[in-house]
Amino acid sequence: MPVLGTDEIRQEGGTAVSEKLRPGVVTGKDYEKLVQACKAGNYALPAVNVTSSSTVNAVLEAAARNKSDVIIQVSNGGAAFFGGPAYPDGMKGKVLGAVSLARHVHLMAEGYGVCVVLHTDHANRGLLPWIDGLLEEGAKFRKETGKPLYTSHMIDLSEEPIEENIETCAIYMEKMAPLDMSLEIELGVTGGEEDGVGTEHTGADNPKLYTQPEDVALAYKRLSPLGHFSIAASFGNVHGVYKPGNVKLRPVILKDSQTLASQRFALAENALDLVFHGGSGSSAEEIREAVSYGVFKMNVDTDLQYAYSEPVGAYVNANQNAFKAQIDPETGKPLKSAYDPRKWMRQAEKGLGEKLDEIFAVLGSNGKTLAS
Repeated sequence: MPVLGTDEIRQEGGTAVSEKLRPGVVTGKDYEKLVQACKAGNYALPAVNVTSSSTVNAVLEAAARNKSDVIIQVSNGGAAFFGGPAYPDGMKGKVLGAVSLARHVHLMAEGYGVCVVLHTDHANRGLLPWIDGLLEEGAKFRKETGKPLYTSHMIDLSEEPIEENIETCAIYMEKMAPLDMSLEIELGVTGGEEDGVGTEHTGADNPKLYTQPEDVALAYKRLSPLGHFSIAASFGNVHGVYKPGNVKLRPVILKDSQTLASQRFALAENALDLVFHGGSGSSAEEIREAVSYGVFKMNVDTDLQYAYSEPVGAYVNANQNAFKAQIDPETGKPLKSAYDPRKWMRQAEKGLGEKLDEIFAVLGSNGKTLAS
């Protein structure tokens, strides 16, 4: 993971200023520039799991309003839902759903005037056929357009022995590098579960929730010659939201990993590109500390699912007659304007967007888009 030169990041008044990029989906070297800009500017981007064109559009709208770049990502379950849960071939449905979602983002993102990273979330060994299918589709898309379908994919083999994890990731990096794609790997276990991938490790003292800096160094030595990659290092983070005291974050693990890599491989400070999984429910202080140690991406899902759903419940409660009959039993008037899906779905989009406003602010990315 090379450090960008002065032609790509310059200093202006003591503040790092990155060269502007064309709005829309960023890939390859432009993605690397975006990552380095985040780290140089001491901010991170939210990575939002989406499941529909509605959630995609809500994310793009919020990013444009906040003048922030953003990461749109999809899990295997989200891809299956996007493609339609009744699709007869489950794995093919996940591939086609992810392709359809990505093409929607490519089509719409430029018009919103921000840079968008397209990413797939957790794929364990059982889901590698999903990644294989997407790489095949991505090669076709690149031949058509000159850029890959997705910016990056994630492979999560954190439950496997470290050597097997890294070697499999190396195999996939060799497939992805020619497509100008990046890989995200996971070292150490992120507790909880994300669409069937993960574990139930949530206890504050569980050692599996804490990545060892030596493992990070091992991954860097093996993978850095192959192309660009990022590391989801576990420091007590879990998927979901849990009662206070059940999760104990230790961001210093990220700092220790950066220090070891810097010393062992003669790298600049915070040279590793780190990812924060399980960001929902974390305090602003914990998030900002993680960002200061080279985190450029924070996954947020559970909080945003609630933010999308809660306004729908409120809308239904406020318009109960419209969800019981097409004609108001009290007035005899049609209720079509109340039960129109565009009405309650729009409330959901606004709820997600308002929560994203808060997250952009905490991560410090608002007003910092690289889009020209």
